[in-house]
Amino acid sequence: MSAGPDLAALRPLDPGAAVSVVIPARGAAELLADCLAAVLPQLRTDDEIVVAAADPATADAARALAVTEPRLRVVANPDGTTPAALNRAIAATDRPVVLRVDAQARLPDGYRDRTVAALAGGAAVAGGRQVARAADGFAAAVAAAMNGPLGHGGAAYRSGSAAGPVDTVYLGVFRRDVLAAVGGYDERFRTNQDAELNERVRRAGGTVVLLPDLEVAYLPRGDVAGLARQFRGYGRGRAMTARRHPGSLRIRQLAAPVLVTALAGAAATAVVGAVLGAGRWTAVPLIAGVGGYGALLGVGAFRAGPAARRRPLSVALALATMHLAWGAGFLRTVLRPLPGRTGDRADRG
Repeated sequence: MSAGPDLAALRPLDPGAAVSVVIPARGAAELLADCLAAVLPQLRTDDEIVVAAADPATADAARALAVTEPRLRVVANPDGTTPAALNRAIAATDRPVVLRVDAQARLPDGYRDRTVAALAGGAAVAGGRQVARAADGFAAAVAAAMNGPLGHGGAAYRSGSAAGPVDTVYLGVFRRDVLAAVGGYDERFRTNQDAELNERVRRAGGTVVLLPDLEVAYLPRGDVAGLARQFRGYGRGRAMTARRHPGSLRIRQLAAPVLVTALAGAAATAVVGAVLGAGRWTAVPLIAGVGGYGALLGVGAFRAGPAARRRPLSVALALATMHLAWGAGFLRTVLRPLPGRTGDRADRG
């Protein structure tokens, strides 16, 4: 049995290393221009950009932008998933540093140089802090919810204030030799692929470094159904990561599955009691659970800041959607078999 990669044995990175920017994009034709507007001013002439497009409209938009930007190229991503897009984009590039940015993200000034400096200083992966931003509509409520304590759940990449080693970062900037050593993104992980990859990096002796003052703006979902699908996928990805890497699960990540289990159990008790005529007392756990959780959501909306207080019901709805969908996705996955290393589409729906 091989010992696996030893990232501590890698040579130091040249602080002047060039960068490959990789952008996984699906349904992002209207987002790419703004995304690149935050990226291009930071790049050097020897850097490069590859967009892995999953649909024709996104590919056409990227090619249109490439007409005036010779560093930009487009590759197809017929699988349509994020990890497949990232692997294809990485394979199409060759610079010593790989900088991931998603179409719905907006990098802050200095992001490229600061993260490369962190890699040259010994980090295997570096990145900033995710800050959700939206001006109006339900997306603004989602942003307030995600930035509040009940939304970020204590994750360092959303709430961390101290620079240094963490479990994972938002998006991430990587040494290419590190990605090669650990095998790149695992395409089974449609979501949570960044955390799963960083877990392998850390287990191989690499350090993942957070630079919290680099606030990366994230454009959240603007509808309940889309938010639910997103967070159900997050829960599924976290469960898969926990099964592949025992010991990686944090206690705080059990809150949503416990909540879903408790509410489901209380609801089942009430239904069975009503069917059997066991009396009104069987509904007490459900009433207490829903009431208590509703009060918690109210407190969470209040503590999420002034933006949340202007739309407390929408923020509470966003928080409930995030919690329940995440917990349901996690619970649904814990007993399912883990699909094959690549090519298995069981977790791509």
